Amino acid sequence: MLTNRTGALGALMDEYERASIDLKAILSNLSDTDFKVIRDHKTEDPDCKSIQTVIVHVVHSGYTYANYLNSIYDDTWHEYNDPIDHPKQGIEEIDKMLKYTDAILSDKYQLPAKTVNEWVLKTRWGVTYDFEQLLEHAIVHILRHRRQIERFLS
Repeated sequence: MLTNRTGALGALMDEYERASIDLKAILSNLSDTDFKVIRDHKTEDPDCKSIQTVIVHVVHSGYTYANYLNSIYDDTWHEYNDPIDHPKQGIEEIDKMLKYTDAILSDKYQLPAKTVNEWVLKTRWGVTYDFEQLLEHAIVHILRHRRQIERFLS
């Protein structure tokens, strides 16, 4: 998957999309029943009970990360609260979230590292990230939840 993206932000966006490939491959092989069945009966985290709840969480979080990245220049906030009822829809919503993120970053790929490194983002969950750290967090977030789903299925 080669893109025309450049710089550190372009590389991170490429890796963000790449991280989603394995997650979407898992979803593409799931039935609606497998997608919705409760896998973790002990967790108190409502986002981690089923593959469905994990995917809704991943997509919602992806929009949240994109909104923070967007907040450097714009205060538009796209709050994602849509249901995801089947695996194919999960794949589509992941792709939409990545496209939204890419649109936010598309005019920033050419910016010098010095400029990007000056941007600091204080999140509502109490962590302060620089721009690159937030993108790195977004990538690892997908990887961690892909692993969680793989364990649900093993």
